[in-house]
Amino acid sequence: SAQIADLQQKLLDADNGDQAKQRWDSIATILEAKCALKFLLGELVSSKAQESKLQSSLEQSQASCSDMQKMLMEERNHIAELEAEFQNQILVQEQQHQEKVNHSSWK
Repeated sequence: SAQIADLQQKLLDADNGDQAKQRWDSIATILEAKCALKFLLGELVSSKAQESKLQSSLEQSQASCSDMQKMLMEERNHIAELEAEFQNQILVQEQQHQEKVNHSSWK
């Protein structure tokens, strides 16, 4: 059912494309050419506006991604600092424990 609907849509799209091509091929007068040119210029303006919006959206996304990467790097650095501090605390605790063991064995 979905495949049939998809094929039907493709046929409609192909028919519309053929009709549009035939319409452009059948332009015979200056008035028709002016109308076609006006339509094409409208489509161009619309496409340029859409391109501008998409470009702006892309730039915002890139800036956001850059900010997120910076935050991620800062968090990684913070985690590395915490790990180093933790390892240092473990070393201090082990040294203190070893001193206690050595001190109690001397008694």
